[in-house]
Amino acid sequence: MKIFFISNFFLFLSLCIQAQTPEAAKKLLDEVSKTISGFQNLTFDFTYVLENRQENIRQETKGSATISGDFYKLNFLGNEQLFDGEKTYTIIPENEEITISSLEDDNDFGINPSKLLVFYREGYAFQWDIKQNVKNRIIQFVKLIPIEENKDLKYLLLGIDLKTKTIFRLIEITTSQTRTTLTLKNLKTNMTLGPDFFDFDVSKYPDYYIND
Repeated sequence: MKIFFISNFFLFLSLCIQAQTPEAAKKLLDEVSKTISGFQNLTFDFTYVLENRQENIRQETKGSATISGDFYKLNFLGNEQLFDGEKTYTIIPENEEITISSLEDDNDFGINPSKLLVFYREGYAFQWDIKQNVKNRIIQFVKLIPIEENKDLKYLLLGIDLKTKTIFRLIEITTSQTRTTLTLKNLKTNMTLGPDFFDFDVSKYPDYYIND
């Protein structure tokens, strides 16, 4: 009986170790991609924390985003940014200024919602990392290491909600030991959005300076 128990224990252990491989990490990320691509749209709140313990720096900011395919509307740092499929509009109420760019990647906020949920598909090697219980949600982290040498980025940790197969948290660790943490909250999917939800209406900003 003891031998039977021990042999089964090591069989179980070997299966656990086998599961925690780069292939398992990639499979989990593929499941996340499949889940997210199945949504017509997503809307969520988020917190963005930047900290460097060596420099005694900690900054926390909140925001929200709505995404539908490549289209997005982002509220962050008191400003709004939207991408309508062709141009990016950054609206800054404090300066009464609007910047229009023809490139989606020209993002002044440093956060691109449409890329946030799919960025990990290319350019990274995967490692299985820790599992955490966060307010009764089981979060499995996958470590993403840049394939090409990156003088700034050390690695990323992507936290996946194992029940919903959606992204819960993204942690970025830089070579200078600066740590940024993006946590998604109140995720909702397939919301009813108006046909002009991602359109820019210049008539709403009659006194704004437009920089295009």
